[in-house]
Amino acid sequence: MIDWSRIADLKSEIGDEDFAEVVDMFLEEVEEVIDKLRTAPVKSELENDLHFLKSSALNLGFSEFARLCSEGERAAAAGDGVTLGPVIDCYLASKADFALGERVN
Repeated sequence: MIDWSRIADLKSEIGDEDFAEVVDMFLEEVEEVIDKLRTAPVKSELENDLHFLKSSALNLGFSEFARLCSEGERAAAAGDGVTLGPVIDCYLASKADFALGERVN
């Protein structure tokens, strides 16, 4: 669910303090889009929203979440329906897994 090697690389590149800031920014920005998708998704913005989430997720190593966002992005681009529940659920599970892993590491 989490690419821990990506997290280790990012920490190595930017340091622990900046990493904490990146995580805070990631969570804040992603939560805004997730809340939008949960409460009032806009079909014409869905492809862009999922692209943003995918890119953010890849940056921080949320690999499974990124995969689901990518699938949804492709479906939205093709004009197909996108089921957002699994995307949102995966984000929440990834966030919990990340928090647990960060406490252990």
